[in-house]
Amino acid sequence: MSNGSKQFSWPLLAAGILGVTGVALGAIGAHSLKATLVERGMFGAWETAARYHLFHAIALIGVAAWMRAGPNIRQPGPIGWVSPCWCVGIVLFSGSLYWLALGGPRWLGPVTPFGGLALMLGWLLIAIAAFSKRD
Repeated sequence: MSNGSKQFSWPLLAAGILGVTGVALGAIGAHSLKATLVERGMFGAWETAARYHLFHAIALIGVAAWMRAGPNIRQPGPIGWVSPCWCVGIVLFSGSLYWLALGGPRWLGPVTPFGGLALMLGWLLIAIAAFSKRD
């Protein structure tokens, strides 16, 4: 694997792992746990968690493509931070919603916005990368 391919292997790996877990958790919520989630009034929270989880997994494929199409850069700049931001964001945002929907401790509630901030930071970094001049 060349140095250039390492730049996009991380986002592709993350996309694959987040994609499979997002589909699995979405299916579990829609089928196996639906009655429990509806009874607790948390079906919507589970759906939101799965939606954000999957959207960002798909978007990571675009980040990987962008990094692959760009020049072979040792330090990828803002785009290099998108994957870590989104991975942390999914764990904190979607993860806390999944856990709360399953009856997890209420102290997890304040964790959710931090995940949302990490997701937004990833999108902001994409906008910054669009204007970054990289040789």
